[in-house]
Amino acid sequence: MKLLPAAQPVAGATRSPNSVLARTTTSGEHVQRAVRSTAIVPPSSEPSAVDPLLAVRNLEVVYSDVILVLRGVSISVPPGAIVALLGANGAGKTTILRAITGLLPIHRGRITKGAVSLDGAPIHDWSAPAIVRRGLAQVMEGRRVFAELTVAENLRAGGFTCPDRASRTAALDRVLTLFPRLAERRNQRAGYLSGGEQQMVAIGRALMSSPKLLLLDEPSLGLAPAIVEQVRDLIVSIHQGGTSVLLVEQNAAMALGIASYGYVLENGKVVRDGPADELVRDKDVQEFYLGGGDRRSYRDVKTYRRKKHWSA
Repeated sequence: MKLLPAAQPVAGATRSPNSVLARTTTSGEHVQRAVRSTAIVPPSSEPSAVDPLLAVRNLEVVYSDVILVLRGVSISVPPGAIVALLGANGAGKTTILRAITGLLPIHRGRITKGAVSLDGAPIHDWSAPAIVRRGLAQVMEGRRVFAELTVAENLRAGGFTCPDRASRTAALDRVLTLFPRLAERRNQRAGYLSGGEQQMVAIGRALMSSPKLLLLDEPSLGLAPAIVEQVRDLIVSIHQGGTSVLLVEQNAAMALGIASYGYVLENGKVVRDGPADELVRDKDVQEFYLGGGDRRSYRDVKTYRRKKHWSA
């Protein structure tokens, strides 16, 4: 398992306004897709390795003491980085997040092997509230807002770790400054907001605890392309504010366009990992996640063929 370098600004670094994803069709024609990115492009020298903010080591998880979902998964998130975790439905992405956040027990799951540490502290046997207080927050798949509560009430619910009313008010002001749209709708019930606005509420609620690490589970799911772009830019803005991000996505183009490193999960195992720009050029990633490749029929990309190819 490689230790990832921290994604910190370095001397001589430049910002890349665009990163281009390309795929090759059967006719050899190159089709390009531009994905806007504000990632820092370091000079030729590599930054020194540092201890990861989040470290998942050789993790195995079972549900109901029967179903083995994760099989020796190891991932890490360095301080100041955006790391992407890619995979199809059922690959085990959400289970990894549950193991990190202490939510496995309510889903009848448990860790049978391995460890999870946050900022050097082992947290795999901690409660979810204790993990949040340690500096981790999650935005769950499907947004999960409190539909009957107002925007402001939803946000305040995320500030339960704040020590007093003054700090909760300050956190709320920071979130509403980051999300002007929510400031306009702060007294409106969350159930009447659009999908994109509800996603803003969910992210803002997670930011109320001022986390060191933000976990995002499928933030682009069910959103229109224009709203996906807004969510992508929002993630970049949060990262630039000093928060590390673990981004779980099926939208590989969006995720790899803003991440510095990525992992590909298949059937409970990490089958590929590397710098995001390398994964973009990987032919298997292009075929399975970016719409490239030259398979001529659905039968040619059956799961068993894919698993065999990843393992080669």
